[in-house]
Amino acid sequence: MLDKQSPIPIYSQIEEQLKQQIQQGDFPIGTAIPSERELTERFGVSRMTVRQSITNLVNDGLLYREKGRGTFVASPKVEQPLNGLTSFTEDMKARGMVPSNKIIRFEILVPDIDIAADLRLAADDQVYFIERIRFADDKTMAIERTYLPVDRFPGLQPDLLQGSLYAMIENNQHLKISHATQRMEAGLVKKEDAELLQIKSPAAILMIERISYLAGDVPFEVVRSTYRADRYKFTTDIQR
Repeated sequence: MLDKQSPIPIYSQIEEQLKQQIQQGDFPIGTAIPSERELTERFGVSRMTVRQSITNLVNDGLLYREKGRGTFVASPKVEQPLNGLTSFTEDMKARGMVPSNKIIRFEILVPDIDIAADLRLAADDQVYFIERIRFADDKTMAIERTYLPVDRFPGLQPDLLQGSLYAMIENNQHLKISHATQRMEAGLVKKEDAELLQIKSPAAILMIERISYLAGDVPFEVVRSTYRADRYKFTTDIQR
C-alpha cells in the first residue's frame, strides 16, 4: 500500500515495492513486470508517476525495456572491485561463474604511436593484437583488445589464450605481474561492438584502458576493454 501522507515521493514508494517484489522472486529474471496501465490501476496513481518509478529501476539496472514488448527483470550485474589486479577469468571464477572467450582476431602488427609509447617500444617493434569476446555463464560481458610485445612473448599461439592471460604469463612464462594503471569512462557502443556484444545501438558501455607491468616496472600489456553496462559495474573502497 502507498502512504500518500508520507514525505517520501509516491514514485519512490512504488519503486521500492517493485524492487522488493523483484528481490523476493515474485518477478523472476527475464520475465515481464505488469504494464504501466496495470500498475497505474493497482496503485491508483497517474501513468507519469508509474513511468518515473520504472525509469529509475531501469537506470539502476534492475529492469530493461524492449520496444513493443514491455519491461523485463534484468540479470544482476557482476560487481568488479577496483582495488586489486585480477584477470577476467579470475573475477568470474571467484563469483562462481564459468568464464569463456571467443578469439575474433589474432595477428602480429606494428602498433600505433600511443600503444608503442605505453609499451616503451621502438618504432619498428611488433605486437600481438588479440581481440576476444569474454563470456560469463555463456552470456556476453565484454570485448577485450589486447596488445602484447612480440619480443617479450615469442612464439605465442592462440590456444594459450583460451583461459586467463595472466595465469599463462605467470605459470607458463614464469614472469611476475606487478601492478597496472587504468582509465575508465562511460560511452555509447559503436555499431560493430554492439553486434559482438549482442546489444542494440545506442546503448551505454563502460570503457577501460589498462597498462599492466611486470616486476621491475616493465610494461607488458595494453588492453582496451568494452563492457556491457547492463551486466557489469565497478566498486571500490574509499577511505578518508
